[in-house]
Amino acid sequence: QVQLVESGGGLVQAGGSLRLSCVASGRIFSVNSMAWYRQAPGKQREWVATSTDGGITAYAESVKGRFTVARDNAKNTMFLQMNSLKPEDTAVYYCKATSPGLGYWGQGTQVTVSS
Repeated sequence: QVQLVESGGGLVQAGGSLRLSCVASGRIFSVNSMAWYRQAPGKQREWVATSTDGGITAYAESVKGRFTVARDNAKNTMFLQMNSLKPEDTAVYYCKATSPGLGYWGQGTQVTVSS
């Protein structure tokens, strides 16, 4: 099992920034990639960004150029730096860790962007 705990969410004005953190514990040696997802009220959960163990990162078009995903492997932590935030970025942000055949989710952290 892998446990994930997100933090760093909050209320910010449009144009502002937030940095989310996701700390992993447990069988982290089995994890080969981590990702951020988000779910806005009344909408399906959507993929935001991925960071693989090989150092590859990828972003959804809606956040490309504004969000940056990074990992501190020594601290088993993944970050999401979010800049130039827009009201449409308002959502619960979830961390996901993937190991062969398995996926693990955190409990989520709320991000609210006011206009």
